[in-house]
Amino acid sequence: MHHSPFRPLVGLLALGFLASGCSGSAPALETQRDAPEASRSDIESLYWQRIAENKTYSEADVAYMTGMIGHHAQALILADMAYRNAASGSIKTLAARIENAQKDEIESMQRWLRDRGQPVPVPTFEGTLLTVTMEAPEASGEMDHSAMDHQASGEMEHSGMDHSTMDHSGMDHGAMGHGGMDHSGMPGMLSQAQLDEMNAAKGRAFDVLFLRYMIQHHAGAVTMTDDLFTKDGAAQDDTAFKIASDIQVDQRTEIARMQLMLDRLSD
Repeated sequence: MHHSPFRPLVGLLALGFLASGCSGSAPALETQRDAPEASRSDIESLYWQRIAENKTYSEADVAYMTGMIGHHAQALILADMAYRNAASGSIKTLAARIENAQKDEIESMQRWLRDRGQPVPVPTFEGTLLTVTMEAPEASGEMDHSAMDHQASGEMEHSGMDHSTMDHSGMDHGAMGHGGMDHSGMPGMLSQAQLDEMNAAKGRAFDVLFLRYMIQHHAGAVTMTDDLFTKDGAAQDDTAFKIASDIQVDQRTEIARMQLMLDRLSD
């Protein structure tokens, strides 16, 4: 069920009215009754104002969230293949754990962007083909970009990569759908050839590839997060810092776990 982000403010407003009514005198009560009630638009305006005042974020934060959503989405493709192709129950359990964690993180990053009036990536996949389209900011979510620290990155960098100096002519675009964003050059992303190799593998051969390529994929996410933390002014927003820190810790932990599983399969 979708819950409106404005309900807490409505509740606080109502509590404020009750507190005023309980502690004030009779004339004060009459004054409160005569005062116009706050409209929904007033409450929404207050909500976005507080977001702008209390959450200073950077272009690097926006680029990180935008890129990591597409990065996480490719992990969902790998997890989906594991349900069909894996031999080991432990691989399928690992895939389910990764899928649940990355879906939750995608939703958190989408919410972070939406709350700050930023375009929101919406990933979908069919087979091994990943498409990421951009959802325009909602009118109610638009905010004053003075809250953004433009000094953190100087220019918009896409997930830690400077595209102005990158030669895209040799980039493998096969893993991405047309009409969306291209994430294939990000650290750890699998090429279309690697995805096809996994999709064709079965049983133990798939298990080995799944662990090998998921370790590669997770290591890329760690690199992206490390890059974010090195940028001046980045990850100062409390929510952005928590999301990035959780990704960094969780992916490093899973890399160690998967390496142990891969070592056992290789014995």
